[in-house]
Amino acid sequence: MIRLAVLLACMGTAAIAGDCTPQRLDIRGDFGSARFTLELADTNRERARGLMYRESLPDNHGMLFLYPRVGRPAFWMKNTLIALDMLFVTPTGRIQHIHENAVPGDLTPIDGGEGIIAVLELAGGQAHALGLSVGSELRHPGFDQAVALWACDPAQ
Repeated sequence: MIRLAVLLACMGTAAIAGDCTPQRLDIRGDFGSARFTLELADTNRERARGLMYRESLPDNHGMLFLYPRVGRPAFWMKNTLIALDMLFVTPTGRIQHIHENAVPGDLTPIDGGEGIIAVLELAGGQAHALGLSVGSELRHPGFDQAVALWACDPAQ
């Protein structure tokens, strides 16, 4: 009986840890939690292209722009055909700034402030519809798990 309990506990832990994959991102906050299917933009070429020329982006899908070091990235909507919500994220996985419904084709820079390591782009209106807010936390293996507020390893 004890062996079965230990086995089930280990399987549960493995399942939770297994949920943390590069193609998946979780967000939690006062609203509850949400899960997104991701495309990663973690090279200069992928970050430069982003979601340009896309005609749609399904709900609960997004693109995560990961940077090799903390900075102050600014985005614009050149050649982007759909409205986007942009979530600017600190190295701990905390949302620092949300820019909702960026206007397709607009060349005005969208700045999320200093201390940003990642930007999550979602379909326009998703942040509001889900109740995402500054301070919400993201879980993804692309964040330094030693400092992440919501680490992939459930033991952290």
